Amino acid sequence: MMSQTILIVEDEVAIAQNLCYALATDGFTPVHVSLGQTALDMLQTDQSKIALIVLDVGLPDLNGFEICRRLRQFCQTPVIFLTARGDEIDRIVGLEIGADDYVTKPFSPRELVARVRAILRRQLLPVAAETPIDQVPERFELRADEARIFYYGACLTLTRYEYLLLKTLIERPNFLFSRAQLMDLVWTNAANTMDRTVDTHIKSLRAKLKLINAQDDPIQTHRGMGYSIALA
Repeated sequence: MMSQTILIVEDEVAIAQNLCYALATDGFTPVHVSLGQTALDMLQTDQSKIALIVLDVGLPDLNGFEICRRLRQFCQTPVIFLTARGDEIDRIVGLEIGADDYVTKPFSPRELVARVRAILRRQLLPVAAETPIDQVPERFELRADEARIFYYGACLTLTRYEYLLLKTLIERPNFLFSRAQLMDLVWTNAANTMDRTVDTHIKSLRAKLKLINAQDDPIQTHRGMGYSIALA
């Protein structure tokens, strides 16, 4: 089986070397570049060779958030932000513009590799084999024992809180959840969260759902009240 290539965009050589070693030890093929523009040029040339991007926010040429914004205009390769900035607003911005996960320095290379593998495992599941071609897939299929959610037969690639948020909505279809209720149910162990966190994750979920079915919009916004979801 061919090794999956992980692009590391990081200007701190020591961090990049440690991460390259951890990824290679776990069977991946790491590719390291120090500049954001180099990464963008590489992905525009052939994004199919890269399975996932580990992207530092504080690069010398371009801000990592800006790189991700540009990247999402032509590429849906998973992104894990790697940064020394751990503020809540930075995590929200990162997720809002299309990141799949966010790791704060200092970090354990083993943990980051585990996150890489978890994202790729969800993304690369052979969904087509699970859905008979003569059947129309249901809108949502929740497999709680596997921590997976399928949307029209396609397995969604979700961050931890995206999964928990969507699971909460699916388990009570058409029920109107306030933002406060969702915060209490989903972000039970998260410190320093804000009400905007819910809106940001809803926006991110909608973007991922539209990649599968652009005409469908199952998550309903009730202005000034909260959110609900329709399963049919």
